[in-house]
Amino acid sequence: MRSLFLIALGSALGGVARNGLSAWVAQRAGDTFPWGTLAVNVLGSLVVGALAAVGDSPRWGLSVEARQFLMIGVLGGFTTFSAFSLQTLRLIQEGDWARVAGNVLLSVGLGLAAAALGYRLARGLAG
Repeated sequence: MRSLFLIALGSALGGVARNGLSAWVAQRAGDTFPWGTLAVNVLGSLVVGALAAVGDSPRWGLSVEARQFLMIGVLGGFTTFSAFSLQTLRLIQEGDWARVAGNVLLSVGLGLAAAALGYRLARGLAG
């Protein structure tokens, strides 16, 4: 029961953070392209990569509860793959293939690169 509470709490915190960051980016970059969602997903990928490295580290490690709270809860609530999917579908429905390609390639490419970077950075710190 405690793990479910931690996941729920983390999800709530992550969702609030996602809304704030996504809105902040959209206000500055405009809403003709889903920049806020892209920023959230790339940042979330960076952080999940770093947490995976810390969790894998024999020096630092993460408890099961910490992983549940941070990785499943906070980052699950923070990242927005479902929003990415819906926004991409809308672009497809509008026939805006250049933005479809840009959103998919940037989201997936930058997300993977950010996860790898986060893992390497944290792995270097965790030794």
